[in-house]
Formats: sequence, structure tokens, C-alpha cells
Amino acid sequence: MEYQGAAEDGSPVILDAKAHKGPGPMDTLLLAVAGCMAVDVQVILERSRVPLTGMDVQVEGTRAQTHPKRYTGISIRFLLTGPEKEDEGKVQRAIDLSREKFCSVVHSLNPDIPVEIQFGRN
Repeated sequence: MEYQGAAEDGSPVILDAKAHKGPGPMDTLLLAVAGCMAVDVQVILERSRVPLTGMDVQVEGTRAQTHPKRYTGISIRFLLTGPEKEDEGKVQRAIDLSREKFCSVVHSLNPDIPVEIQFGRN
């Protein structure tokens, strides 16, 4: 139940249904959402000249009880180091732009899946 895959010029990734050697496919989907949004937020904050010295992203998914047991909701929490209180509007704008316009992973999900996002400071 382990599979290895890679983008054409990328490093290999192990998908493990039992999560011994790597994340399972559903966890990988959550990681893709978190990674995509993290890149967007970082780039947007850099362009907005908001100091960012660290970012942790926590992501959780709620799954249906019956097959296909898809995600019925996703919750993301950004914990940022660097932005000041007065930068909160720019941080929220960066998150909103990622979710609404730039994050191709979020836009690849079924639109009926709610994605709740919060942020705080480390």
C-alpha cells in the first residue's frame, strides 16, 4: 500500500495508505492545500513589504462517514512570526487573495467544501 511518485523534474514522494513511510493520499491533499496557500501568502506579504520571519500552517479536514469518505470541510490556521498588529489587514488580504484567486489546489476542490481560515502570531 505504498506508492512513489514524482513530478517530471521533482524529488520522489512516498504515499503510504498506512502512513508508515509517508502521508496517505488524503493527508497529502491537505498538505497540498496548506503548501499552496503558504506560498501564496508568503509571496503576497513580501510584495506588501510585511515582515515575515516564520510561518507554521496547521490544516485539518473533516471527512464524510460513508464512502467515498471525501472531505466535507477543511480548516487552516496560519501562525506567523514577523507581522505586527498593524499588519493584520495585509495578512488577511494575503489569505483572502490566496483562497479566492491564486491557490490552484483550493480551486481544484469541489466548491461545496468549506475552507475555514484563521491566522495568529507565533
